[in-house]
Amino acid sequence: MNKIVSINPTTKTVNGEFSYHSKKETDFCLKNAINAFESWKLKSINERASYLRNVSKVLNREKEALATIITIEMGKPIKQSLNEIEKCIQTIDYFVENTENLISPILKESDSNKSYICFQPIGPILFIKPWNFPFWQVLSSASYTIISGNVILLKHSNNVPMCSKAIEEIFKESGIPDGVFQTIMVSGEHASRLISSNEIKGVSFTGSDYVGESIAEISGRFLKKSVLELGGSDPFIVLENSDVEKAALFASNARFLNCGQVCISAKRIILEEPIKEEFINEFLKNIENMKIGDPLEPSTDIGPMANEAQLGTINNQVSDALAKGAENLLQKNVSEFDGLFYPPTVLAEISTNMKVYNEETFGPVAALVTARNEDDCIKIANDTKFGLSSTIWCYDENKALRLASLVEAGMVGINTFFKPDPSMPFGGIKRSGIGRELSKFGIYEFMNIKSIKHS
Repeated sequence: MNKIVSINPTTKTVNGEFSYHSKKETDFCLKNAINAFESWKLKSINERASYLRNVSKVLNREKEALATIITIEMGKPIKQSLNEIEKCIQTIDYFVENTENLISPILKESDSNKSYICFQPIGPILFIKPWNFPFWQVLSSASYTIISGNVILLKHSNNVPMCSKAIEEIFKESGIPDGVFQTIMVSGEHASRLISSNEIKGVSFTGSDYVGESIAEISGRFLKKSVLELGGSDPFIVLENSDVEKAALFASNARFLNCGQVCISAKRIILEEPIKEEFINEFLKNIENMKIGDPLEPSTDIGPMANEAQLGTINNQVSDALAKGAENLLQKNVSEFDGLFYPPTVLAEISTNMKVYNEETFGPVAALVTARNEDDCIKIANDTKFGLSSTIWCYDENKALRLASLVEAGMVGINTFFKPDPSMPFGGIKRSGIGRELSKFGIYEFMNIKSIKHS
């Protein structure tokens, strides 16, 4: 297939078709990035930040139009698409204001007269990004990667070529020098070849753990730095000593946001036995009140899934669970819709042999697991190959902090759902990935952390 086709998942109609870049066109973009880096790295942080301020202004001015592109291309409810653009603006503004402090040289005491650590950009970085947050996944990382002096080639998911092109246009409108940010329309195979080129100095990838394995292998073979965010099967723990009603509200929102297609959403909801029935009653009530429908309607809470493949995967996972004894507590009707809609589903009596327990569930399906006590909660929470995010609900702060230290995850929310924050590192352990995004730790990933001593 020599075209990338954008499909509207609500109507299953074609939004548009886009040609792949030829090898010659891709090589030109790569050369353009190399040339741009030579002058971009010499600019001051304030100079580079001025262009990012313009990016923020363009996003703010065009947010309704950009949110609409997200919605018609991957089905996200329009109010959530608008929130995504707003979050991009807030994150860019944070790094515009704070990057200079975050990467200022650090003076150190040593056996020399003067010693310090400085941070320098390394060159062109290949971004390989997913469709579920098509603007946020790019711009959140691009903001500090570019302000710190690197340049970017973006290979976006083939599900969202319109979003990919729109992001490139935003940077052009900002007046940023040619070659600092470029979109390339290439296959995954072509992207893998790019990683092996001498000109690419690092890779930032968000996607499945299996594709992440392949990228890590290629990056390792060619000694390239890679930051990998590979999803999760995030535990949402509700203990007996907690605000069950509030926990159920947060869980329903966290599980069904973006039709359940969120890497840090509540994948396995682990309920301590005494509060199980109360939680389920509140949880089901919240989901019943959610509106399914056209994602362009401001009142819609749950739209279609992003693509046919994802729809097939979630259907397979639910069928597997039901065949192995899961109890279907709720499956809302979506028969009136023609698009890629999947019925919001709540499954109870989940056991360890089910796919919804062991795999990442990327769709509108909640898996409820019963635990005997708090120790059992932690055992179940850690019984996964993933380790991205987690949530603990408990009135007892000391107990909650103790349990948070025992959960095998990169991020923990206590009595709240963990949301990405530009000042906090984002990332996981185990098969959820390598490295961190956001905060100073995200900036450091693609910097030469240089030690200098002189007498």
